[in-house]
Amino acid sequence: MHLFKKFYWLINPILIVCFITLAKEVFKIENTFLSTGVACALAFVLSPKVKIVEKQTGEEEQIKWLFFKKVINKKM
Repeated sequence: MHLFKKFYWLINPILIVCFITLAKEVFKIENTFLSTGVACALAFVLSPKVKIVEKQTGEEEQIKWLFFKKVINKKM
């Protein structure tokens, strides 16, 4: 979980590259704009959402992902 807190921002670009590769190789989509648009939309939906919350102890980042049931807190 500590590694996820450090590098959560890398998940979105990695998902975009994976979905573009999947569209080109598996689904044989030749249109670059179409494959990039679909890949960006899917990556946006599946990437973690970050919200800054003010608590008594100070500001914290709350990271929520579609596949995790709990919210991950990260001190700023």
